[in-house]
Amino acid sequence: MPQSLAKVYIHIVFTTKTGFPFIYEVVRPELQSYMVGTLSNLGIFTYEIYANPDHIHILCTLPRTLTMANLVSKIKTSSSKWIKTKGIHDFDWQDGYGIFSVSSSKVATVENYIRKQPEHHKQANYKDELRQFFKEYEIDFDERYVWD
Repeated sequence: MPQSLAKVYIHIVFTTKTGFPFIYEVVRPELQSYMVGTLSNLGIFTYEIYANPDHIHILCTLPRTLTMANLVSKIKTSSSKWIKTKGIHDFDWQDGYGIFSVSSSKVATVENYIRKQPEHHKQANYKDELRQFFKEYEIDFDERYVWD
């Protein structure tokens, strides 16, 4: 095939540094729009995004021209700078992140899951949520190195 084609869906999750709830409701919609714009400029389509007070979920495509690490670095760096312009000067994202593959048949399920984040987090905190992802995706992890 003379052309390279790909359609890869990913669910990205990362938290604020130390899990502090920096993302206030007043800034949340604007932050989400900013991040969608940043991703769009990178050639990435965002299916769903939700910024919780202490972490974010993004369902998007992964372009074949970017590595996962480069994508996350670009979105974290630009959004961190943007948040600081909103007066949240001590803000920073955690060093790590989680990225989970999503089958095309499960895109709508993950979109719905992300949309329902406020309801979901009435019953489960971020750490428990991420532990569940690790279990579902059979990811071995060491608690000492997951949270910062």
